[in-house]
Amino acid sequence: MSLKGKTLFISGGSRGIGLAIALRAARDGANVTIAAKTAEPHPKLPGTIYTAAQDIERAGGKALPVLCDIRDEAQVADAVAKTVETFGGIDICVNNASAIQLTGTLETDMKRYDLMHQINTRGTFLVSKMCIPHLKLAKNPHILNLAPPLDMKAKWFKNHVAYTMTKFGMSMCTLGMSAEFAGAGIAVNSLWPISTIDTAAVRNLLGGAAVAAMSRSPDIMADAAHAIFRRPSREATGNFYIDEEVLRAEGVTDFSAYAPGAADQLAGDFFVPDEVFANSQTKVRRIY
Repeated sequence: MSLKGKTLFISGGSRGIGLAIALRAARDGANVTIAAKTAEPHPKLPGTIYTAAQDIERAGGKALPVLCDIRDEAQVADAVAKTVETFGGIDICVNNASAIQLTGTLETDMKRYDLMHQINTRGTFLVSKMCIPHLKLAKNPHILNLAPPLDMKAKWFKNHVAYTMTKFGMSMCTLGMSAEFAGAGIAVNSLWPISTIDTAAVRNLLGGAAVAAMSRSPDIMADAAHAIFRRPSREATGNFYIDEEVLRAEGVTDFSAYAPGAADQLAGDFFVPDEVFANSQTKVRRIY
């Protein structure tokens, strides 16, 4: 199944994993709305909604760049309305936008606490809520949250409880909405990487060049997301997918292209359950 003619609404997709998902869909000939805040070049972050749109068009898709702060209900409603007006509907919603700060309770400023909750948990809920009436009209509708499995162990909370709460809040949207909208045929799933992914967050916040060298490219998440979107929505919902497991189920056995030179020293990502590492055919080392 191709995504040709399908319409994706992606939050925060001007760079990193969100952009990679957009480009993979664009190669099929999909329509993509990039709903993000970056309109002007950032000194430390690559890409804007406009450069992302250009990349999508070059890849073979159609793009709609929309300046949108997903904390603002009116802006999200407007972005969704523009998407439907431009492309005729929405088939896939990708909740990619996320804020991060890995600090303990006493070191976490409440302004940053609120930002993470507003973007991660509330933003995922809001974007999904606005897209769902249109997804109900689609033939194979999907919501995909870039959120981790609900591995409720204290080790994931003790060093950065505020951040963990917000990412697990996204995961709870998956858990709840997958059941709530099962009758409507809307698939709601989470996708999370087994290894760290070479993004601006890793390079600027999570270990720099050293961890980036132990990471896979965002393309592995894009290929896994593409595989999920092609699955029948009524049969594949309520799952907390791990990128490598998705692709192995699709018959992929060689993952070297995603991490040239780092196949024997991959760093494991946050929130990956111990049993996933234990069952993996890839050598992944915990660093968090």
